[in-house]
Amino acid sequence: MQVKIDTKEKFYVITVKESRLSADMTDDLYNLLLPYLQNDGSQKNTGIRNIVLNLKDLQLLDIPAAEIIVKVQQKFYENGASFIICEIQPAVERFLDENDLLEMMNTTPTESEAGDILQMEEMERELLDGDQL
Repeated sequence: MQVKIDTKEKFYVITVKESRLSADMTDDLYNLLLPYLQNDGSQKNTGIRNIVLNLKDLQLLDIPAAEIIVKVQQKFYENGASFIICEIQPAVERFLDENDLLEMMNTTPTESEAGDILQMEEMERELLDGDQL
């Protein structure tokens, strides 16, 4: 699976450079995304655990791949990290909506908006952590 990874200050933008995510790519997708939760700032890790998944090139998506995206996104939020999906193409958005998966995803129309939401979620976590001290 081909992807492009850009590092921002508080998150990574992972752009899927495929026109289709098929069922046989689910392991690759899972193994690509999940290790970012392990970033703790030690060794070569940057400490950045937040992801913006850009799907601008994706035209087709199989159910197992969509379910993996939902599962990984839920793991990120359960572990205090953000995972936002952006630039979903209309055909993929329809497919996700028809299969009752779109409402389970945190999505935005643009990468810029995803970055804004991610920054707000990060500030919210910092504020909530400060309240618990």
